[in-house]
Amino acid sequence: MTYKYFPHTDEDLKEMLAKVGVDSLEGLYAEVPESIRFKGDYDLPEGKSEMEIRRFFDALGNENKQLTCFAGAGTYDHYTPSVIPAIVQRSEFLTSYTPYQAEISQGTLHYIFEYQSMMAELTGMDVSNASMYDGTTATAEAMLMCVAAGKKANKVLVSETVDPKTIEVINTYAHFHGVEIEMVKAVDGATDRDDYMQKVAQGGVAGMIVQQPNYYGVVEDYSGFADAAHANKALLVVNSIAADLALLKTPAEWGADIAVGDGQSLGIPMTFGGPSVGYMCCTEKLIRKMPGRIVGMTNDNRGQRAFVLTLQAREQHIRRQKATSNICSNESLMALFVTIYMSLMGKEGLKEAARLSYAGAHYMAERLVATGKCRLAFNRPFFNEFCVRYDGDVDALQQKFIDNGIFGGIKVADDTIMFAVTEKRTKEEIDKLVGIVNEK
Repeated sequence: MTYKYFPHTDEDLKEMLAKVGVDSLEGLYAEVPESIRFKGDYDLPEGKSEMEIRRFFDALGNENKQLTCFAGAGTYDHYTPSVIPAIVQRSEFLTSYTPYQAEISQGTLHYIFEYQSMMAELTGMDVSNASMYDGTTATAEAMLMCVAAGKKANKVLVSETVDPKTIEVINTYAHFHGVEIEMVKAVDGATDRDDYMQKVAQGGVAGMIVQQPNYYGVVEDYSGFADAAHANKALLVVNSIAADLALLKTPAEWGADIAVGDGQSLGIPMTFGGPSVGYMCCTEKLIRKMPGRIVGMTNDNRGQRAFVLTLQAREQHIRRQKATSNICSNESLMALFVTIYMSLMGKEGLKEAARLSYAGAHYMAERLVATGKCRLAFNRPFFNEFCVRYDGDVDALQQKFIDNGIFGGIKVADDTIMFAVTEKRTKEEIDKLVGIVNEK
């Protein structure tokens, strides 16, 4: 029998079957019960030409609605300078493989080193790894770092104000590593300080995980959290949206031992939810507990600057059973993305984008409250994301937003919507959303 897309001849197939000791291709599936084998014909369409395929996908794409986005909850509609995709799509970046051979990977290692330097400065921490898959896995890996550093302690505290998606990943990691997770309750949209102090003082705690701003957009006061953790031989992990750190107090200033979060806010397009990039930074004393790659700078035998992967004995490809993590890779292309973004924007550019986001969110919150149909869910400070309680049918309002070309936030409770504002949102767009809310 000839298979149109198989390069193998009948002789090739006979030789392969003889090698594995079966008489026919069907013999390869002898262990599969007859009751679950598919015996019918596949309902596949006829082949199409390239032009037909293009027309099909063009028609499919035209069904998408381009909505003005006021949603956040971990993914944000920030501006992407046009030069970034142009650079990232160069073949030497786009198709490069893992840089194990340092002598032929200097370009890749160089930009990763720059990424690490920028993230360490942004977070105020001593060191950064070469990036993680996303903010949720970075946070879960930080939880494991706490346990590894805590030795006998096997409990990690997690604030209820951490993003539920992140908590879900933390619980998955914890389940398969035998780590006990205990939640610290939230009161009025913020971590209950008394509950935290009581639980950490009981002992046996390896770390505490908080988020800044938290899931509800609230900017919390974590003064004393690090001191309480350290007094009880525990670590403090602070999860932050990267772009917000341009203005907010850094994790290092809160006394954090580990800083993690998502870097998508640094210019990476939303693209229906990915790809993203997770960052992980820590104090120098924890560097050998930190998973993932670390690029270092040295001199070669000619005295020239060179970049290398360092401390590789922590990694899965060197010590599979004793490695700090199964992650031995990094989100390299997206790390390059945010490196170019931060280089282009500079310190003042990052601050200006953050200021515009902050100002837009507070203008919008004031306008929504002024309608008389919304009130702030929490009487607490916020940055560029906030929750409002709506006096009406939230689902109907959300649909009305969509009908008018707006993705109007995330429903976080039956009567509550969480809105996010970035530097891309104009006064006119905000006023349009408020006008829809104010309609009778």
